[in-house]
Amino acid sequence: MTRLTTAEKILRAAHRLFDSDGAEAVTMRRVADAVGITPMAIYRHFPNRDALLKRLSDDSFNAVAHEWKARTRSPDLLKRLMALADPYLDYALTHPHLFDHAFSVRRDDARRYPEDFRAGLSPTFNVVVDAIIEGMAKGVLKQDDPHDVAMAIWAQQHGLVALYRAGRFTYDEAQFRAFYKQSLGRLIDGIKA
Repeated sequence: MTRLTTAEKILRAAHRLFDSDGAEAVTMRRVADAVGITPMAIYRHFPNRDALLKRLSDDSFNAVAHEWKARTRSPDLLKRLMALADPYLDYALTHPHLFDHAFSVRRDDARRYPEDFRAGLSPTFNVVVDAIIEGMAKGVLKQDDPHDVAMAIWAQQHGLVALYRAGRFTYDEAQFRAFYKQSLGRLIDGIKA
């Protein structure tokens, strides 16, 4: 078994605090206590709290992107697009604090549409755009701007998740998951060629 570096221990401790109690819980003192080091020792690895939070956010995006890429293996493009919806919902419901920080909280370092997304700076968005470009090239999806179509799909997913988490549905989680898939299915039906 490989020993974790101090930086890896810091990230794991910060991730656990963030995941359980939100960004406010990630203080240098609490992270240091969890790792068994002094708060000042963290600064050897992360220049400040914002850098630590950014790293957590970046790591979360990359983990979700990796999960999405694993789901892009289906040769059926429409099934692939539907399968990409599951990890987003799973992440939102399993890691609500990380999800909010990544997707719902205003941050100066957040990627902005359209420039950052068209430049390929979003690892998660890129997976969806690539699938849409492939679908358009194969004649499965209507010709359109693939980035705008990907944003429409993301907005649909995010809007439903936000409404569910805000208590705007009377559905239990299983019912909401079914509705979420049906709703996304309707949107994908509308972009089919």
